[in-house]
Amino acid sequence: MPETVLEVCDLKKHFPIRKGLLQRAAGTVFAVDGVSFTIQAGETLGLVGESGCGKSTVGRTVLRLIEPTAGSIHLSGKNITTLNKSELRPYRRQMQIIFQDPFSSLDPRMSAGDIVAEPLRVHGVVSGKSVRETVATLFERVGLRREQMDSYPHQFSGGQRQRIGIARALALQPKLIVGDEPVSALDVSIQAQVLNLMMDLQKELGLAYLFISHNLAVVEHISHRIAVMYLGRIVEYTDKHTLFARALHPYTEQLLLAVPVPDPRVKRPKRVLQGDVPSPISPPRGATPYSLSLRG
Repeated sequence: MPETVLEVCDLKKHFPIRKGLLQRAAGTVFAVDGVSFTIQAGETLGLVGESGCGKSTVGRTVLRLIEPTAGSIHLSGKNITTLNKSELRPYRRQMQIIFQDPFSSLDPRMSAGDIVAEPLRVHGVVSGKSVRETVATLFERVGLRREQMDSYPHQFSGGQRQRIGIARALALQPKLIVGDEPVSALDVSIQAQVLNLMMDLQKELGLAYLFISHNLAVVEHISHRIAVMYLGRIVEYTDKHTLFARALHPYTEQLLLAVPVPDPRVKRPKRVLQGDVPSPISPPRGATPYSLSLRG
């Protein structure tokens, strides 16, 4: 049975709203409000939902880039929820992130080779002349030439920059990689190349992915299981075949109906939801068109 790499239980992240000269608390944003899931080695969990539902906050909180308000995070069986910075440092190597914007996530003052080598030097994994050879191997693994190690981010295309980001994430040989919409800023043809690269790396290295996206077509391609988020909560959580064949939650149905069909002759039923999207500051309690109850 594959190892359970990540186990998240009842994770919450609430942000206080402060107003006035004294910055007194005037409310709370319930960005993540009781999320639970597991990811095994070699598995991809797709986390989908509309903008503002809390997807990226979940990813950053799991990595402890944002401190959780409540709940627990277990990495390979170890509870990392309350570890301090020095205690967490060894576990940082086991979990990495690929950011959405491949340009702003790279330091323009550093060469591509130095960007990939930085985590190796910070964690003392390799040193001396072996650093450059390790970086060259990582470049070749993600489809870049070793001659490009001395080039700077502005000299690469968008897809190549994201490959640098993937190489940097792989540098410390992690068990878990969080992809925060890693292909949404790329052209469609480049998206497919990067997704296929990530899938090949997963098969080769047994990586666990938490893949965050609002694009259901992309999530269907790469994921094994899918969790649908709405207002900080997971409202549907199943394997991808079940989700696309028989979605149980009305919100999931609406997400599926919003996916464009590349055939003008295909007509699908339209079910327009009335009303406004509720605010995570005061989530609705009753059943409104946008406060949908969980059916499965």
